[in-house]
Amino acid sequence: MANWVLPMITFFLNDQPIHTTEPAASALLDFVRYHEHLVGTKIGCREGDCGACTVLVGELASGGQRIAYQSMTSCLTPLGNVHGKHVVTVEGINQAGGQLTPVQQAIVDNNGSQCGFCTPGFVMSLTGHSLSDKPATAQSTRAAMDGNICRCTGYKSLERAAAALTPELAARPSTNSVQWLTEKQFVPAYFAGMPARLAALRAETVATEVLAASNNGHRRSAVSTSPNGHAQSQNGHDSSAFPYATHPLLSGGTDLLVQRLDELRAQPVRLLFDQNGRRGIRHEAGAGRVVLGAATTAGQLLESELMRGLLPRLPEYLKLVSSTPIRNMGTVAGNFVNASPIGDLTIMFLALGADVTLADASGTGRVVPLAELYLSYKKLAKAADEQVTEISFPAPQSGDFFNFEKVSKRMHLDIASVNTAAWLRVENGAITAARLSAGGVGPVPLLLVRTGAYLVGRELSAATVAGANEVMQEEISPIGDVRGTAAYKRLLLRQLLFAHFLRFAPAITLAELL
Repeated sequence: MANWVLPMITFFLNDQPIHTTEPAASALLDFVRYHEHLVGTKIGCREGDCGACTVLVGELASGGQRIAYQSMTSCLTPLGNVHGKHVVTVEGINQAGGQLTPVQQAIVDNNGSQCGFCTPGFVMSLTGHSLSDKPATAQSTRAAMDGNICRCTGYKSLERAAAALTPELAARPSTNSVQWLTEKQFVPAYFAGMPARLAALRAETVATEVLAASNNGHRRSAVSTSPNGHAQSQNGHDSSAFPYATHPLLSGGTDLLVQRLDELRAQPVRLLFDQNGRRGIRHEAGAGRVVLGAATTAGQLLESELMRGLLPRLPEYLKLVSSTPIRNMGTVAGNFVNASPIGDLTIMFLALGADVTLADASGTGRVVPLAELYLSYKKLAKAADEQVTEISFPAPQSGDFFNFEKVSKRMHLDIASVNTAAWLRVENGAITAARLSAGGVGPVPLLLVRTGAYLVGRELSAATVAGANEVMQEEISPIGDVRGTAAYKRLLLRQLLFAHFLRFAPAITLAELL
C-alpha cells in the first residue's frame, strides 16, 4: 500500500471480514468499540502507556502458511495500518462454549484481576506471547506484559499467573503451534483457517488496488504486485504518489495519534507502515555499512540477529525504549522525524554516525547526515513532500565501544529526562575515533561534535573523561522543565558520561572521576 490513500480498508476482526471507508488515520480502538461494539478493549490513557486497549495484529508471514501476531496498543494504531491483516480482541479468543482460556484461568487462579479494567490488556499480551515463535521462559512470559499497567494488584499476582503459564507454553511445539494452541484452548478453532482466509482477502484487496491504480487519471503506469501483496509501479514508485504528495505522512502512529488524531482523521493520509521495501535490515559488507528500511520498527531492531551481533548489548538498551506493543508499532524513521530532543532511537543512531536518505514525491533522493536533519526545535531540514526511505550507518568493528544510557522518572515505559549514547574506537590505549550524543540538553537531539573531537588522540583515562565533561558542558544548553532543572540535567549528563567510560574502561574507578 506504498503511499496509498485507501478508499476502502479491509481486514479480519476476530473471525469476521471487515470492509470500511472510515478514515485511515482513525484509531483502531475507536473503530473496535464504537463501530463494532466490542467493548472489552478498554479506553485508558490514549497515549500507549497503560495497555488497557491492547489487541493482537496478525500479518501473513513469508510463504503465506502462518500468521505472525504482535501485541499493539489500539489507541495509537491507525486503522489503515491493519489493512489486509487479522485483528484479535479479547472477544475473539474464547471457544464457542465460552470457557476461559488457560491465560484467563491462570489470572483468575492467581487473583490477578481486581477492578478488572486492565485485565483484557494483560490477557491479550499473554495470548500474543502464547502465539509467538519465541521459546517460553519465565523471563519472556513476564516480559510479554511490559506494556500493561495495573494499579490494583501490585503485579505479583500477575507475575504468578505468568509463571503458572510458562511450563505449559514451554511444551508448545516449534511447528504447527496453532493446532496445539487450539487443542489446549488458548485460541479458538477458527485461528487454524485464518492464513488461508487472510491470503484470499489480501488477493482480493490487491486486485482492487491494482485496478484503482491503473485507472488513476493523474498518472498511468503498469503496476505489479510486490512480494508482500501490495501494489507497486514497475519503475519502483507508487503509482498514486504524485497526486497525494501534499497529504500528511503516517507510519506507526505512536506519536502522531497522540498529537494530532482529530486533525489527521479529517483528511487523507499517506500510509507508510507497510510501504513496500521499507522494512528490513541488511549489512552491505562491501560498503561497510548497515542499512535499515525507514519503516523498520524498534521491535525488529530488538529481534535482529545482525544488530545483536554488531551491538551485543542492544537488547538491553532497547528494553529501555517504551514497551513491547509500542516497539512493535514505532518505526525508526518515525522516531527521527518526530524530532523530539529526547528521542531514544535518534540518540542511539546519532552516536552510530547514521545518515538518512530522503526522497521527494518524484522519487528523487538525497542523503543527509542524521545530525544535520535538525535545524531547531521540531524543525527539520526536509521539504514537506520528502520522506525518509532508508537509514544507514558504518558497521561497528569488533572491539569498538558502544553504550546507551537513559534516566527517566520510571526506569521503563517512560520518556527520558536525559539520554546519551557513545561510540569509541580505541587502539593501543588511545582513542582514535569518537562520537557522543545527548538528548534533553538542547532544543534538538545533539551530536556532541566538539566533545567527540576532544577525545580523539587521548588515552582512555579519568583525566580524559574530566576534560571531555568540561567541553561537553559548554556544548549543551538545557532548560528547566517538568523533567528537571537545567542544573539537574547538566549533572545527569555528567553522570551518564561517567557511566559510558566506566563501562568502556573498567580500570577507571568512580572515585577517580569524582
